[in-house]
Amino acid sequence: MIRTETKKVGVGLIGSQFISTIHAEALRTVPDAVLVAVMSPTEEHVRKFAETHHIPHWYTDLDAFLQNPDIDMVVIGAPNYLHCSITLKVARAGKHVVVEKPLCMNLEEADQMIDACREHNVKLMYAEELCFTPKYVRLKALLDEGALGKPVFFKQSEKHDGPHADHFWDVERSGGGVMMDMGCHAIQFFRWLNGNIPITSVYAQMNTSVHTDKTIGDDHSVLILEFANGVTAMAEESWIKKGGMDDKAEIHGSEGVAYADVLQGNSILTYSTNGVGYAVEKAGDTRGWSFTIYEESWNYGFPQEFAHFVDCVKNDKTPLVTGEDGKAVLEVIFAAYASAGEGRKISLPFHTDAKKPIRLWKK
Repeated sequence: MIRTETKKVGVGLIGSQFISTIHAEALRTVPDAVLVAVMSPTEEHVRKFAETHHIPHWYTDLDAFLQNPDIDMVVIGAPNYLHCSITLKVARAGKHVVVEKPLCMNLEEADQMIDACREHNVKLMYAEELCFTPKYVRLKALLDEGALGKPVFFKQSEKHDGPHADHFWDVERSGGGVMMDMGCHAIQFFRWLNGNIPITSVYAQMNTSVHTDKTIGDDHSVLILEFANGVTAMAEESWIKKGGMDDKAEIHGSEGVAYADVLQGNSILTYSTNGVGYAVEKAGDTRGWSFTIYEESWNYGFPQEFAHFVDCVKNDKTPLVTGEDGKAVLEVIFAAYASAGEGRKISLPFHTDAKKPIRLWKK
């Protein structure tokens, strides 16, 4: 689709819960984007969402939504198990696609999505915001400019006390636990830091330690990756951390070290008996002492991410994070669950016909 310089990119959202709220708020900051429509199967939710975000059209039927001629780009914020089927329909409708992490449930679905978007000449963009998070962008710049010397070791951790989306408790709909939910962030972050150099091995340790009443999925996971250039990376992903969210990263190089804390370095130390902000409904218990985040969406890079995706659609550019990246992340996730299941290091490339990562850990 050829766009004029003045025409805005019309955006349609699929989903009306937590992540779609972030998408709507981020897109409102992008001058070249206009929110055209939102679709969700629950009329009460989608009607209220449209009213709240001043979106002119709402739908409960996907086919009707895709017939709207003003939609150029669709952002999928639906549960994981729906990502593939929705993407195939969006691609056939000739709309560009942004898919929330993780890309889909398995490698076969990833190939179907990539092939469909290529066949219909639309962009498949993978929504990994850590590649746009301002502190992490600066962290990478320090590495790229040589300030830290040769990269040796990366570390990233994301921890809070449970998923933002309830469907993640159900491994049949999500595919896995905290590794599927948040480990995907770390994997693509490490790949991006390291110039997409191939990962050669994966080792993971997983537990269901606290939330046994809600899920059989992992609620605390540790992941170790080895890259072809000798870099080692370690991620800790957790749903068992009380008192709000942590998101931190480190780069250790031959000539230096750099630490980045996304949230606590931009927060207000707060004591509350009621809880704070998004956390009251979605992000866990922040009663007592916690860190209150301001401009959370910007600090995480959501507006920057969507400005980039809209620019890619409007000006026919290659996205920083693609469907192929999403598939590469998914391959590592499958290898991680296999590693935890077998208690050993798994080499990449890793091939499996498993339909869900969790099946390689809890068979």
